[in-house]
Parts: sequence; C-alpha cells; structure tokens
Amino acid sequence: MLGPARFLSLLVLLGLLVMCLVFSWTTRDALAHLPFLKGGKAQPGTAVTAQTTVVDLHPWQIAQALAPLAVSKEEEEYAHEAERLADHDVNQAFAAALRQAGEQRAVPTGEALELTQKVAQLQATLKDDQAQVQSLTQAPGVAQDDLKIAQAQLALDQDELNDAEHDLARSSGDVRTKIQQELAAHEAAMSKMNAQAGSDSQMAVISTRQYGTLAHRVDAWFSQRSRHQLIQQAIEQAHLDAASLTAQHNALEAKAEASSDAAAGNAAKPSAARLASLQQRRDQRQLLSIYDDRIQTQQQLAGVYSKWSNQVMLQHRIVAHMAVRSLAAVAFILICALLLESAGTALLERRALDRRRMQTLRTILRLSVQLVGAICVLLVTFGVPAQISTILGLATAGLTVALQSFIVAFFGWFILMGKSGVRVGDWVEINGVAGEVIEINLFRTTILENRAWADKGHPTGRRATFINNYAVTGQYFNFSTVGQWMWDEISVSLPQSAETYAKVALIHKAVLEETEPDARLAEQEWKRVPRHSGMSHASASSSLDLRPAGTGVDVVIRYVTRASERLKVRNRLYVRVIDVLHNPHVVITPAQTSKLTAAVLAASDPSDHEPRDKRHSMYT
Repeated sequence: MLGPARFLSLLVLLGLLVMCLVFSWTTRDALAHLPFLKGGKAQPGTAVTAQTTVVDLHPWQIAQALAPLAVSKEEEEYAHEAERLADHDVNQAFAAALRQAGEQRAVPTGEALELTQKVAQLQATLKDDQAQVQSLTQAPGVAQDDLKIAQAQLALDQDELNDAEHDLARSSGDVRTKIQQELAAHEAAMSKMNAQAGSDSQMAVISTRQYGTLAHRVDAWFSQRSRHQLIQQAIEQAHLDAASLTAQHNALEAKAEASSDAAAGNAAKPSAARLASLQQRRDQRQLLSIYDDRIQTQQQLAGVYSKWSNQVMLQHRIVAHMAVRSLAAVAFILICALLLESAGTALLERRALDRRRMQTLRTILRLSVQLVGAICVLLVTFGVPAQISTILGLATAGLTVALQSFIVAFFGWFILMGKSGVRVGDWVEINGVAGEVIEINLFRTTILENRAWADKGHPTGRRATFINNYAVTGQYFNFSTVGQWMWDEISVSLPQSAETYAKVALIHKAVLEETEPDARLAEQEWKRVPRHSGMSHASASSSLDLRPAGTGVDVVIRYVTRASERLKVRNRLYVRVIDVLHNPHVVITPAQTSKLTAAVLAASDPSDHEPRDKRHSMYT
C-alpha cells in the first residue's frame, strides 16, 4: 500500500519521533524547580520541595517565570506587583534562614575551635589594618608608599579572613555563608530586573488590535487559556505556601509557649541561663513575626494572581469575541460564494448555448468564484503577507510571462479595432488560412474558412479561431476595401485557325464590356489612396495574355471584380465567351487581320508603356 520509498520514509520519521520522545523523557527534570510549568495541578496539602538552594526561592521563581507572559499593560502591572511581593517573601525567608542557622550553630570543637580562634584573630587584625589605613589617609605629609603598603596589607588580611571563614563554615557545618551568597545573588538579580523594567505595552483593549486575523486570534485564545491555567496553578501554590507557613508558625508558637512556661517555672536559674533563655524566646518571637509577614505576603500574592487571572479571562473573552467575528466573516464569504455560483449558473442556463460551451462556462464560473472565495478566506484567516510588495511583484512577473500571449492578444484587439484593422465581414488571410471574419472579441478572431482565392472560393464550413496576438507579432492580409475588390482570371483554349485573333479580339471586347463598370469604380476608390503610396496610377482595366498550346492558343484574361460577386461575374464572362466561340465564321479582311493582330500583341505586351485604356480603344 505504501511502496518502498514511502515505507522507508515512514520508518525514518517513526525513528525520529521515538528519539524525540526518549530525549524529552530523559530531560524531564529540567523544570523541576518550577513544577507548575509542567501542566500538572499542584496537590492540596503539599508544597514545593524540589529546590537547589538553601533558602526556598520558588515564590520568586514563579513570579519571574510568569512575568514574560504578560501581554498588556494591566497584566504587566500585576506581574510587577507579584514580583515585588515574591521578592519581599524571599527576603523574609533569608532573614528567617539566617536566624535559624544562628540558633542551630553547635559549640565549636577541635578543628572548628581552632578556626574560630583564627577568625577572631584575623578580625581583630583587620580592624587594626583599617584603623591604620584611615589614620594614614587623614594624616598630612604621609608618603604614598606607606599608604599603598597599608592598603595592600588590608586587602591581604581581608582575603585571608574570607578564606578562614569559608574553612570554618565547611568544618562546622554553618550554612550562613551560603545563605549570604544566595542573598547577594538574589539582590543582584533584582537589581538587574529593576534596571530592565519598563516597556511600551498597551492597554488590553488596544493591545488586542494586533490580533487582526483569525489565525492570530485563535493562537491568542489558546495562549491566554494556557496562561490562565498557569496563573491558577500559581494561585494554588501561593495558598499551599501560606498553609505551610501557617503550620510552621503554629508549631513554632507552640514551642515558644512551652519555652515561656518552662522559663516561668525556672525562675531560680542563674542569670546567664535566664539571659540565654530570654534571647532564645526573643528570637522565636521574631521568627513568628517573620512567619506572620510571609503568610500575609503569600495571601497578598494569591490576591494579585487572582486579579491577574481575572484580567486574562477578560482579554480571553475579547479575543474570543473577535475570533467569532472572524468566523462570521468567513461564513459570510462562503455564503456569498455559494449564492454567486448559483446565480451565475442560473443566468447561464437562461441563455441558449450548446451543451459543451455551457459546461465550459459553468466550470470557469465555479472555479473563478471558488478561487476568489478561497483568497478572501485566506486573507481573513492569515491577513495580508508582510512582504506583499515583493509577492505582488513576483506574481505579476510570473503572470506576465505565463499570460504573455493573452496580454499581447488584448492589445492586438485595439489594433484590429483601429483604422487599419479588420471588421466583421472582411475577407482576410491569417497564418495561411483564408476566410470571412464572423466574430472579433477581446482575445480571439473567428473566421469562416474559404478555399484558396484562385479556386471557387466556397466556404468549407469550418470555423477557424486565432489569438489576436497576430495583429502585433505576425501579419495578416485584408482583401477587403470599400468595395472588396479582387483580381480574378479565366482561361480559354482556342484552336488554331484563321479566325483565332479575331475571336480573341471579340472575347476581349466582351470582357471589357462586362467588367468596365466594376473597373471604373475600383479605380476611383484606389485613387483616393494618398499619392505617395503609388496607388493613384493603378489601373483596374482587364488584361489579356496569349500563350501557345499544343492544339492552338490559350487565352488568359484577368479582370477586377467584387469579392462577393466573383462567381456571378465569372459565370457571365463564360456565357459571353461561349457566345463568341459559337458564332458563325467571322469574315475579316487582310487589312483588319494585321490591325487586330497588332492590337492583341500590344494588349498582351507588358513592356509597352502606352496607357491601357488607349490600347483597349483599338478594339473598337
């Protein structure tokens, strides 16, 4: 069913699909710190636990991930407010983490004790270096070398102190240093974000105007739907974080109450123990305040996300309304196409056309309406292409090359309609086909084919159609003037006898009598042509040629006649010739014989420059 080539292509595509699915599965942990982006709903009663830092930064990460999704000015305001609240919550988390890390720090022993003493010594040394640099800076007349040496010693002691603190943190398990580093990184990220703040986004109603096509509106509809789902997950996550913080607050508050009861029962303890207990209870109360602040921040964050979600739903409805309007426009275009096709078919059926032409016109109408409808639907769906000028230029060039014959035929129609063109009823010859013009339209000329002009000239019954480009790129012959004059000839064979020349003279006389009126009219029409064309000296008088034959003489007579009366004139001439040939013997004296012979020779001699009308007068 598929064939070898398609089967191999299908195998390659299936292999590529499997590779993509496997790679996607192996990299599924890329968004582990943002589980809400996976598309799954957060489970009630659970909080985000997947983190790579000491302090949980997921509120800030969620707000930072959602901020680029804002597409209107209202959404950006909610996104900035969410980032501000998330940043405040994270700062409070850092403060709580530092306090908890200070409470959980164990009493140093061994190597940690030595490092603690070393850090204390380096801190004291660093204070002395700072005091010395400050005194040298303020003292007048101090050498610059001494100041530079003191500053270098200060920098060296500072580096040594940092190294000792890192060693102490690693040895004692103190995470405060790492927390401080994370806090510095977070503050740097916030500073960068504040520096890049500001955009030229528009209000929601105005921003939706950029979705001018059905495709953009449908894409925006799905995008807003996905964004709304992500914001809803962020709301659920904020509620879960508030619930988790409330649980931690309640546990710490119970612990603080227990510590207060225990302290009240141990009033007889030493002052140092009581002071430590008071300090611990104070730290717990401060942590409780931090928890209260974080709980309130998470509630505010959930409220901001809710407002953002409502704004997205409003824009969602606006885009849905615009998409429905686009669909209505598409439906209207399709209805108009159907009605136009039906109306055009009905109009064609009213005309009395043959079946084949009717089928052709119906097909052309249907394809034209469908093409225009498809173009309109595509414009509504996808809009005008961005490079419309380039596309139009290339399309115009391609159509010009493809439709070159039709374009030249269109301009050829104007030439044919001009003074030197053709008209319906003219006798023409186009590309070797002769006939009478019966139809001229914008692109084609139709003639009723006749035989060659020297033959009978009867119509063959065939219609010949030519593209009008022959008027521009080719040539055509128009045998029609005002009277549609044409040269015709007849041939008569005479046996050799003493009356040959006399009969030739009588035949020529009969031809002159029969063709004289047409010849006179033809000469008058030809003399209207401007003299520079040479037609003013043309003669339409008939001529006579003698040619020797085996049994006598062949007489060829040429004369001018109307094209429409060609056969009638020829028949009348044949009747006159037959009358001359069937007359009794003509008696001619020797003197008349020599005179007639000279006249016939003069009439058939083309080198004689004597006017033809004078030569014709000799026969009288």
